[in-house]
Amino acid sequence: MRRVLIAAACFAALGLWLPAPALSHAYLVRSTPAARAALARSPERVQLWFNERLEPAYSRVSVWNREAQRVDAGDVQVAPAEPTRLSVGVPPLPAGSYAVKYRVLSVDGHVVEAEFGFTVRGAS
Repeated sequence: MRRVLIAAACFAALGLWLPAPALSHAYLVRSTPAARAALARSPERVQLWFNERLEPAYSRVSVWNREAQRVDAGDVQVAPAEPTRLSVGVPPLPAGSYAVKYRVLSVDGHVVEAEFGFTVRGAS
């Protein structure tokens, strides 16, 4: 019985010593505009950078106004030269609050869905 307890303690200690496997989800590293940004004028594109490469066919981003109307240009793209960047064009937006909603699939097969807001203070 004592050998079993010693072996279990050794395996538990080994588990604490070895590094844990990384969580394989694409998480948002940064964006332009940044979350909760207050902009003097409308951005031309909303861009999001993730920690992992994205699957272009299954990654989406959209911009919505306060009335729940989609207001982006619909030209969503993952940059071929920078596969961790997702972007969408934005027409000149009037002053107001906007939500950026995204759903991305990283190359490891995990889906992440979230949103953040920004505000345009001045005219575009």
